[in-house]
Amino acid sequence: MFNTPLMLQPAKADTIARAFAPRVLGLPEADAGQMGLIGEQLRDDADMWGEKTYCGVHRPMEGIGLIEIEGSLVNKGRWIGKSCGMTSYEGIGIQADDCREDDSIKGAVIEVDSFGGEVTGAFDCAEKIFELSQVKPTIAVLTDHACSAGYLLAAAARQIVLPSTGLCGSIGVVSVHVDVSGWLKKEGLSVTILKAGEYKADLNPYEAIPADVLTRELAELEELRVEFAETVARYRAGRLSKDQALATEAGVYRGAKAVSAGLADAVARPSQVLAAFGTELGRSA
Repeated sequence: MFNTPLMLQPAKADTIARAFAPRVLGLPEADAGQMGLIGEQLRDDADMWGEKTYCGVHRPMEGIGLIEIEGSLVNKGRWIGKSCGMTSYEGIGIQADDCREDDSIKGAVIEVDSFGGEVTGAFDCAEKIFELSQVKPTIAVLTDHACSAGYLLAAAARQIVLPSTGLCGSIGVVSVHVDVSGWLKKEGLSVTILKAGEYKADLNPYEAIPADVLTRELAELEELRVEFAETVARYRAGRLSKDQALATEAGVYRGAKAVSAGLADAVARPSQVLAAFGTELGRSA
């Protein structure tokens, strides 16, 4: 969460930061229990009873695969679907691969309701969705948000549809640094940092960020923002340019305004989209 680039809508970043505050400040914290093993291969993963965690792509209609992108986005792990409040890029990528390789799946609906998450793994995951979109029809249906990394993944579909109250965009990068030096001083504590290598202790929480480190970190965030804009412009060629993406300054757009800005293609109720998509696939079969 801290001292690392995140493609995350700022309000969501604030919520997560508040959740981590007890740990940062050394206060009591709630234990949510183990929810997954980071880095474990999803196809081989099993629950405590030995049952497979992943049993293939969900199919809401014959010939249609459904990829759910829900909650906070993390790089690795067993996080798939709505039950745990987050989704892993690893899991999304595996589902995209399965949709592409399974001849019985004629098209894919990508359901997105996410304010974003980690930068690490996001671009590779988006490329897997984009590769699927090159060979089969795909449509991203927002229920109701696709912000930051969530928007990056949605943009990789051939089309984006959102409800009138849905939000998308936030083409930017954020990072959070906690400076606890004032609190330590108040508690009568002093921290001495011993390091080998000029940059080894950059962004440590025991001192304010030096000006040169701040300049370097802001430059890195801007590089990532430009890459983000270039990528969604490539995915949405002819509808959203790199300059237009950058000009949003990481703003979010609601409903018809998102369509006018080139971030989405249509406004419709999510329940309508699946039926229309199935009908269209049937015509092209």
